[in-house]
Amino acid sequence: MEGRAVAKQLGRIGIWSNTFERLPNAKAGELARLVEGLGFGAIWFPEAVGSKEVFAQSALLLAASSRIVIAPGIANIFARDAFAMANGARTLAEAFPGRFVLGLGVSHAPAVGARGGRYRRPVETMAAYLDAMGAAPITLRGAVTPPLLLAALGPRMLDLAATRAAGAHPYFVPIEHTPIARTALGPEPCLAVEVACVLETDPVVARTVARTYTKRYLELANYRNSLLRLGWPEAELANEGSDRLVDALVGWGEPARIAERVAAHHAAGADHVCVQVLTAAWPAPPADELRVLAHALR
Repeated sequence: MEGRAVAKQLGRIGIWSNTFERLPNAKAGELARLVEGLGFGAIWFPEAVGSKEVFAQSALLLAASSRIVIAPGIANIFARDAFAMANGARTLAEAFPGRFVLGLGVSHAPAVGARGGRYRRPVETMAAYLDAMGAAPITLRGAVTPPLLLAALGPRMLDLAATRAAGAHPYFVPIEHTPIARTALGPEPCLAVEVACVLETDPVVARTVARTYTKRYLELANYRNSLLRLGWPEAELANEGSDRLVDALVGWGEPARIAERVAAHHAAGADHVCVQVLTAAWPAPPADELRVLAHALR
């Protein structure tokens, strides 16, 4: 029942933010406490080429808060060997019981290349990495491996998430992906979906902000292939995405409309939705927007 336990651990709503990696520790801790105080269940953050190291950042956020779950979304398997990944996760799980969930992913070829690595076949590489993590020794008595969620979009990685992990963490997906992911996973694994949003009612302004997000990810093969697999035509993926595609990937409008988008993912099978607030003021922390959303999502 690990997947059901993780779903309960994360709660129904969390936040996903790349703001934490750009803040000094004191400010990141303040933001974590704000998010916790607003009632969100989890904080997700990425590991990009220039990010803070993911376990160091997790430890700092865990120490700065008291109850909220901290979940890398995701820790890059090409950034450290499997023993280091397993034992970093076990160390945090022992120090902060029930508050750490490890999101794992294969990242993207350009990011791996920037690290001096060589990108390899995603599913096979992840499966071998999970084998190696399971074999990792640790001298810390009482250490346990925390729940693992895999960044999964396509059917083969979703199957791996269902059989070798506690569930999946899809990112940059429209609503039609969520029921597909739930069906692929089955009822037991946890499905934690990232949903981007802009609290703006002017469609021109909202889509301009949204395209700062869609442009970056539409340049990456993993996400393009995921959208093509869902039936989106190539022409709509060009030039930062068509209006229709942007609207499918990023909810915008009044808080109630964002809440409807989140509820739609829950209704389609998501256990947990981590909301990523996009603003024109990025990378400034979206504190005011989070306060408004917390009220709307109750």
